[in-house]
Amino acid sequence: MSGSERLDAGPGVSVGGTVGGSGASAVGNGYTADSDEMNVEETSLGEIVGRLASDFSRLMRAEIALAKAEAKEEVKEAGKGAGMLAGAGYAGHLLVLFLSLALMFALGHWMPLGWAALIVAVLWGIVAFVLQSSGRKNLKRATPPMTETVETLKEDAQWAKNPRG
Repeated sequence: MSGSERLDAGPGVSVGGTVGGSGASAVGNGYTADSDEMNVEETSLGEIVGRLASDFSRLMRAEIALAKAEAKEEVKEAGKGAGMLAGAGYAGHLLVLFLSLALMFALGHWMPLGWAALIVAVLWGIVAFVLQSSGRKNLKRATPPMTETVETLKEDAQWAKNPRG
């Protein structure tokens, strides 16, 4: 089931049909995907324009609903990554504080305390770099492009260029 089949774009709109290949089908307006043919002789220009405006409105609502759903999923994943980074930062801070002091004083038995403090600082700089790069990797993985939205917009553009083909 694609993302567009799971969406409810609003009253009178069912996403997942095949009107024009856009993923949206008209419901409750007197025509379906099967009756897409119009009898021009019996239809006034106003009805044709009205139907076109109605179809376009439904299509835009369906596309917006799809984009919202995809964005919501991406934000959720990015939030998890950001929370993990924050937790790692806090734990790293406490770790740096207590282990730095312990290691600095332990090294202070063999060398001047200033040199011991510098060695400890360099070690924790390496740890910070590793945490930062893994958190950044998680955030990049959580924000892929909205592939379904891009794909359906391309289909809609193609349909708009050639609605009968």
